Amino acid sequence: MTTGLSMQSRGRVRGFFAICLLAVLAGCASAPPASVALSAQADTRWQRHALAGAGLPLVYWQPRQPLAGQTLVVYLEGDGRAYASRDIVSADPTPQQALALQLALVDVRPNIAYLGRPCQYGGADRQPCAPRYWSSHRFAPEVVDSLMRALDRLKAETGAGSLELIGYSGGGALAVLLAARRNDVVAVQTVAGNLDHVAWTRQLGLSPLAGSLNAADALPAIAHIRQTHWVGEADRVVPPALTQDVLSRHALAGSLREVAAGHQEGWLAVWQGRY
Repeated sequence: MTTGLSMQSRGRVRGFFAICLLAVLAGCASAPPASVALSAQADTRWQRHALAGAGLPLVYWQPRQPLAGQTLVVYLEGDGRAYASRDIVSADPTPQQALALQLALVDVRPNIAYLGRPCQYGGADRQPCAPRYWSSHRFAPEVVDSLMRALDRLKAETGAGSLELIGYSGGGALAVLLAARRNDVVAVQTVAGNLDHVAWTRQLGLSPLAGSLNAADALPAIAHIRQTHWVGEADRVVPPALTQDVLSRHALAGSLREVAAGHQEGWLAVWQGRY
């Protein structure tokens, strides 16, 4: 009589767990993210476009029947799945939950557009995409340049007279950086926005985002623009105290709005009550 698993069975079990571990470390590439279903919803509401050619590729959605001459509200996605684990950069930055897309989908205003971040939604394997653009260089000048080109195209294709930028998490940083370079942005909203990545990485003990522009440096240039910076009181990814500090340094404390939310949890309820 034998007890426990046979040597052959133990080998199969060890092999099975090794495969599972490799799948986790590789970012579970075989499992489609929930954002695939969300992007299908976006396809039913808006027109999908791809920005390719020079610069980093990205995907965006625009209204089918835009109101020309009016303000176009553009949602900017967060950093997505930057890391497969704490120390391993993901092979694909497409977000699992795509919160900015979820917020855009519940916004019932007619002139809504959505911008994925460069290399998300199937673009990770295209040139010149590289993992640095969703890790250390996530706010690099070339990332901002690609988003600038997408905004220019959105304005031309929709006939928009002005822009309102709404960015989630790292998309909030980019909303600030973009607004500082443009003269057609009339409002900026950030949701759990990472507005000072230098302070953020220092406080959380993360690797510095070398090669990234810092939104904190661009805040003075947009002091004249109407702003609302939303923070979640239970957010542990971008603690609200960090946002409070950077806004206070730039005399923007009055633009802060704290609500009952985490980094991802609770925002849909907040947004459905507003739009």
